[in-house]
Amino acid sequence: MAEGRAPSRLEGKYIAIIVCWLLGNGCLFSWNSMLTIGDYYAYLFPKYHPARVLTLVYQPFALGTIAILAYHEAKINTRKRNLFGYSLFFISTFLVLVIWPRLVGEELEHTLGYAQLVVLLVLQMLMFRAVWLVIFHLCHLSWFSLVQTFQSFLAGLAASGALTSGLRLITKAIFDNSKDGFRKGAILFFSISTIFELLCLILYALVFPKLPIVKYYRNKAALEGSKTVAADLAAGGVTIETPNDPIPVDRLSIKELLMQNIDYALDIFMIYVLTLSIFPGFLSEDTGSHSLGSWYALVLIAMYNVWDLIGRYVPLLKWVKLESRKGIMVAILLRYLLIPAFYFTAKYGDQGWMIILTSFLGLTNGYLTVCVFTSAPKGYKGPEQNALGNILVFFLLGGIFAGVTLDWLWLIGKGW
Repeated sequence: MAEGRAPSRLEGKYIAIIVCWLLGNGCLFSWNSMLTIGDYYAYLFPKYHPARVLTLVYQPFALGTIAILAYHEAKINTRKRNLFGYSLFFISTFLVLVIWPRLVGEELEHTLGYAQLVVLLVLQMLMFRAVWLVIFHLCHLSWFSLVQTFQSFLAGLAASGALTSGLRLITKAIFDNSKDGFRKGAILFFSISTIFELLCLILYALVFPKLPIVKYYRNKAALEGSKTVAADLAAGGVTIETPNDPIPVDRLSIKELLMQNIDYALDIFMIYVLTLSIFPGFLSEDTGSHSLGSWYALVLIAMYNVWDLIGRYVPLLKWVKLESRKGIMVAILLRYLLIPAFYFTAKYGDQGWMIILTSFLGLTNGYLTVCVFTSAPKGYKGPEQNALGNILVFFLLGGIFAGVTLDWLWLIGKGW
């Protein structure tokens, strides 16, 4: 390695933790913005189940994209991909902010047609392609580094939901009684989201690659044979000295890694199948009417997001962290008891019980996600860790796809 002294393994650790938290937050801020204003879209498209449609329509494209990225994971320039992803975040949220109010008009109409819904879906697909371009890389990058930075990134993903829920509650309180309040609240909401995505783009482009701890682990991965971090190292001012006749790195194939870690892949798949079969579609449309009125769905989504965030910090307490492979699998299977619990609570229970159940759904989602990702086998070489991280994120997305599809089953017997 050339250019200056070698970066330290722990130098800049706490700054890196904060930056990873912010970048994780930025990965899902746009996604959660779209989900959190579900009441606005339900008002615009009351016949089209927008909470379900918006989470389903982009999934086949995202799953196909991630499958290609997973297959070619060893050859992709991750810096270009992340810069493109964060740029796409900023552009898509900006387009929603600029185009959408013009489609709706100054006076909010109670129902809109297919044309406006298609435009919204196109903007959303741009946004969510960026989501998985960035999450896919930052997850496997975090596998190269300390557990604390990875956990901070995962917590940042959940924090985006908590922050957007808080902002949505604030904008609703401000504009709830004003004329055209839905539209004004949505415009303010997406204005904040656009600014935040621009901040994350600048943060990743100018700050993240120069952190000493990031340079250390990227350098370590490069020396172990990873070819995906060269551009990031160059951006951080680090160059790798390679021999004239490099020796090919002997590494496990994707199939071999999957077979060795199939239980972890199924774990992450099953976590998100259950979660997305309930959140946000069921919570937005099928929980009945209670004294909270139009605030009810927003409160449920906010409670899920807050407890999801809390759950991602619980494993910091070593005595409650699950690390046993069998223990994690048993906990995930027992979590499926939440399906009948939600069914009977929606049918017979009051809003207090539903809020408790939703909070538990979020808590277990965050807790088990961190347990799986931080307990998955270590000791692999850099390229193998990269590939294993990609495999787990692919199964996570597969679980989301299956979950949002199964979410439609709650509508059986209720009409369309």
